Amino acid sequence: MPNDMDDVVQVVRSGRVLEVTLDRPKANAIDTITSRRMGEVFQGFRDDPDLSVAIITGGGEKFFSAGWDLKAAADGEAANADWGVGGFGGMQELPGLNKPVIAVINGMAVGGGFELALSADLIIAADHATFALPEIKVGTLADAATVKLPRRIPHHVAMEMLLTGRWMDAQEACAWGLVNEIHPREDVMARAREIAAVLAEGPPLVFAAIKDVMRRTGHLPVQDAMNMMNSLEIDTVKTLYQSEDMIEGTTAFAEKRKPVWKGR
Repeated sequence: MPNDMDDVVQVVRSGRVLEVTLDRPKANAIDTITSRRMGEVFQGFRDDPDLSVAIITGGGEKFFSAGWDLKAAADGEAANADWGVGGFGGMQELPGLNKPVIAVINGMAVGGGFELALSADLIIAADHATFALPEIKVGTLADAATVKLPRRIPHHVAMEMLLTGRWMDAQEACAWGLVNEIHPREDVMARAREIAAVLAEGPPLVFAAIKDVMRRTGHLPVQDAMNMMNSLEIDTVKTLYQSEDMIEGTTAFAEKRKPVWKGR
């Protein structure tokens, strides 16, 4: 991969935590080349047994990401182009991404940038962060947000954002439960790293089961979802229930010590 693309998608390993920074001035917009590179990064994160948690953020303090690079679109890049192994932004459609991802929103999360944030498991926002889906104003569909946003916040609030393209600040996003925490811009990454450090010590097989269960049963009635788990139809649940880690967890509790997770 060329050095200039490595500069655009910056990756730093810190123990079991991977920090990914989209740094593509001026707005951290994503074209197909950038998206494919992000997909490679998150695929590597998924497949690396020595990594447990990822943090995704944007370079600078103005934008998390403006989403799809409309200049590339004007030059002929299609909305249904090949965005890479993980879909747009590298992780929205990445199969088997069963590790926690924290999005640090350090500015404007717009369109596909907002959708990228929605793909994370936790969202930590700087106090100046804002969110919007302006696709309606350029005559196109915020496709992933149309599916995901009404499942995260009240239907009518989601519809208002989708139909009008209006902006939502971090405080309102937190009030609706879209954002987990808000911090001053100078503290937001430090807080995300604190959370990542806690998660990095957690049981990886349980994380995998939680994410897999939510992904596979979100559309089902509660009893049907429970039946899938109880019958061990979900492989990650079956693996967890038959694992050394499950025995270690109960043993460590009985012995009043910290468990040592092995991921098996």
